[in-house]
Amino acid sequence: MHFQKKDLEGTHYNWADPNKHLFTGEPSRRIFDRFNGYQVLFLINSYVSRLESLTPGEGKIIEHKIQHDLPQTPISEISVFNWMRNTLFAAK
Repeated sequence: MHFQKKDLEGTHYNWADPNKHLFTGEPSRRIFDRFNGYQVLFLINSYVSRLESLTPGEGKIIEHKIQHDLPQTPISEISVFNWMRNTLFAAK
């Protein structure tokens, strides 16, 4: 499943990023902005691409955990990805 803008529950995202095209490929050392909707989608989809399957409900859980459980300190995309891999759905 490819998670899309319409799948996100949060209404606080900024969608005006002129660099949205930069969010392709693999997570990088770029600083993660939990309010940038394009970057949140990019990281959710990067994580999901490594799973066998994902339900819409699980995607919403990932979004919620990014917003509420991810440390507030400045962190890179790679660090967020690793955090997701080590903490989300550990049984999968």
